[in-house]
Amino acid sequence: MTKENRNSADFNSTKGKDYSKYFDFTDAKVISEQEGKTTYRIKGRNVQINSQPDYREGKRRGKEEIEVLYHFEIPPEMEDFGRGKTYHITTYGCQMNEHDTETMKGMLEQLGYRAADDRRDADLILLNTCAIRENAEDKVFGELGHLKSLKLEKPGLLLGICGCMSQEEGVVNRIMNRYGFVDMIFGTHNIHRLPELIKEAVFSRELVIEVWSKEGDIIENLPKKREGLRAWVNIMYGCDKFCTYCIVPFTRGKERSRRPEDVIAEVRELARQGFKEVTLLGQNVNAYGKDFTDIDYTFGDLMDDMRGIDIPRIRFMTSHPRDFDDKLIQVLGKGGNLVEHIHLPVQSGSTAVLKRMSRKYTREAYLELVRKIKAGVPDAVLTTDIIVGFPGETEAQFEETLSLVREVGYDMAYTFIYSPREGTPAAAMEDNVPAEVKSARLQRLNDLIKEQSRLGNERMLGKLVEVLVEGESKNNINVLAGRTRDSKLVHFEGPPSLIGTMVQVRITSTKTWYIKGDYLAEAAAVL
Repeated sequence: MTKENRNSADFNSTKGKDYSKYFDFTDAKVISEQEGKTTYRIKGRNVQINSQPDYREGKRRGKEEIEVLYHFEIPPEMEDFGRGKTYHITTYGCQMNEHDTETMKGMLEQLGYRAADDRRDADLILLNTCAIRENAEDKVFGELGHLKSLKLEKPGLLLGICGCMSQEEGVVNRIMNRYGFVDMIFGTHNIHRLPELIKEAVFSRELVIEVWSKEGDIIENLPKKREGLRAWVNIMYGCDKFCTYCIVPFTRGKERSRRPEDVIAEVRELARQGFKEVTLLGQNVNAYGKDFTDIDYTFGDLMDDMRGIDIPRIRFMTSHPRDFDDKLIQVLGKGGNLVEHIHLPVQSGSTAVLKRMSRKYTREAYLELVRKIKAGVPDAVLTTDIIVGFPGETEAQFEETLSLVREVGYDMAYTFIYSPREGTPAAAMEDNVPAEVKSARLQRLNDLIKEQSRLGNERMLGKLVEVLVEGESKNNINVLAGRTRDSKLVHFEGPPSLIGTMVQVRITSTKTWYIKGDYLAEAAAVL
């Protein structure tokens, strides 16, 4: 047997998986196989494979029952492992990633680690990554290039890559080929395993890769380190929609809802701790509860229960229009601590493009939903996500998006140029909209959104609004900054003692992206 054939056989020997497509090294050699873990010798370094990303596995939506586990514990031998050491986490992407970072911080501090303000002083660095756009990945690889020199200066530095990028087959391959100084790669379903992965990476002195393609169980009672006045609470994980452009169903797995009693208990505890605002998180919060087999309990029911908790503001991210039902609209219309701001991603105003995106609703259905929301939720403020330049998008179809934006009257929108994501159906479509056309369309769309934001802010002139004061303005320490119930940014003069409180502000002037006002101490005293 030749050396090349022997290595091929070695790679194929583990659970029938051909690792050679991840690691195209002819000198790779199996060092050991035990307890489901395989160690390879590749280019002079040992690599321990616990599990690896697999798009086909990630797409499966089996009926296996998801367990809810309540007894998370730090391994006893790791309880003081980080004593005297520091960590630094850089987070990319959405609120879900921010919340994952809070969990990892909580675990690290239970290990004895403390946060480092400057990553150059850290003993452990984690990059919590995003895979939703190509430029998000480019930023991470750019950071890895910068971290290489730091790793050379500090050989004992532990460097890990986690988050959605780690769930992509091509990313793991690229890291192995070009960034061999990385110590850990773990996925979105493996976060609760962080203490064990640190232990394995440190004591084995090997690159440890553990990325589950099949989502894991729901782990309750994970430690979290939250900061500030606002808190994020996961109510569910994963997405089953499989929009043709989106990698999230592969990186986050199938939809799994937390038990309502666990969500309610967590939010009540946040109320006791004094948090002023809670955002309920999920890739598609409107699908919450649809996977329950023992109870009939939907997102509308959960939001109704949130109304009875003593937290001033409850909001949620993100909605899928297809699952936004009449019951939820009816509950949101009750007001109270349920804010009027609703983020409702449309992605395109063209039914033909929406079909190619596999969004499973039409332009007309979306506009009818908007009509219901505005009728049922007084003073509703809508924001959205829009992609321009999707494969096959014509000028007429883009004009349909512009006309929908005008008709809905969004106060703000996150706008993006389409970029293909490896492993998604859209990546196989002909990307036939020229780059210069995409850029021009994005500019036209942004100009329209900018105008709508300005007009929306002008309608606030003279109004008295409730503001959650978050801190000092970045540009003027004498000015405070905070947000209204509908998430508008407000600047006003006031004493630093107001930070962390709810105040009343009379709006006196407006800009495109924020509004200014006068703090009314008398109104605050009445409250």
